[in-house]
Amino acid sequence: MTSATTALLYCSLLGLGLLVAKDAVPYLFLAMAAHLTTVVIVYPWYRLVVFRAAGQPWLTGYLRFYVVGLGFLATSLAGLPVLVELFHLPVMAAQALLLVISPTVSYAIHRAWTFRERATTQAG
Repeated sequence: MTSATTALLYCSLLGLGLLVAKDAVPYLFLAMAAHLTTVVIVYPWYRLVVFRAAGQPWLTGYLRFYVVGLGFLATSLAGLPVLVELFHLPVMAAQALLLVISPTVSYAIHRAWTFRERATTQAG
């Protein structure tokens, strides 16, 4: 549910950017801006509520979270031009197609890697 909400926030930010900027700003730049804004907004929620990773360092967790997000950003930056320029889909429809599987995949990756329980070792 949280990953779907994250995708909805991203799409809302992208849609708002497209409405405000019209054609003055390239849609790929708007996709990057929406992505960065979404990651900054949702990371605390994932950290504190979804995965309850309170014992881990914030910066390390954020960097891991962002690396996962970069994979999805790369998918958007590669897929959007194909769907928009070659198949003539509207930007939002193209982005929706690219986001269909991302909520499930991102949750699984965050659970297995970003916020996984770290084994603690005790000295002697």
